[in-house]
Amino acid sequence: MYDMSTRQRALALVAQGRSLNSVSKEIGISRAAIRAWQTRIEPLPLMRTQAAPCVRCGPEPKPPADAAAYSYLLGLYLGDGCISAGARPGYFLRIACANAYPGLIDQCTIAMRAINPSGKSGRVQAVGYVSVVAYSRHWPCLFPQHGPGMKHTRKITLEPWQQEIVDAYPWEFVRGLVHSDGCRVINWTTRLVGSERKRYEYPRYFFSNKSDCIRQLFTNTLDALGVSWRSCTRNGEAFNISVARKADVARMDDHIGPKY
Repeated sequence: MYDMSTRQRALALVAQGRSLNSVSKEIGISRAAIRAWQTRIEPLPLMRTQAAPCVRCGPEPKPPADAAAYSYLLGLYLGDGCISAGARPGYFLRIACANAYPGLIDQCTIAMRAINPSGKSGRVQAVGYVSVVAYSRHWPCLFPQHGPGMKHTRKITLEPWQQEIVDAYPWEFVRGLVHSDGCRVINWTTRLVGSERKRYEYPRYFFSNKSDCIRQLFTNTLDALGVSWRSCTRNGEAFNISVARKADVARMDDHIGPKY
């Protein structure tokens, strides 16, 4: 009855935090219809219930086949991801990606499809960002860090099988964390050269997250890679992790680079 653009507009308004009632009144669509679309996030053909097997909840649990994609997706999830229950038995994994980085959106989509047992995902446009979304009954199996409340209000640890993947693919994990809650910036300062003061620019990486546990997962992985870092405070509280040494920034550039 409604075309795809209408459905996308309705879900984008809901994604902004609007109530179903207000969205219904604004665009003239019933709340029941909008609620139904929330459990069938576009593109619709990608969101059907599937009976794809889960590598984690079978009789012999195994890690995901594409461990590199999982390590990257785990970093994205810990930074800007959430898992929520659908109206039917199953869950939606959502990862928010800024519109400014279409390459990041594509990488997130590829990783999510590689890990979703159904091999599917979709996108929902909101104001300033895109939610890359996929439905599965097995997201809590694949991301056992899922739980009630915000991540920074509870303890976040990796299961042994997850840590093994991160140990095997540490740069993918760091890249996922930086792509979600990090950035590469150019800082500058001045210095005297002879009697003349000159401007000096240098790149550095930041990772910012409220969760002490997630920051520690980031710094533990940097330690394992031999990358130096330091903690920076915001309003007197630990919040930022900085990588600024020239050699370490060069290594980060080799494996991560600026978001695009």
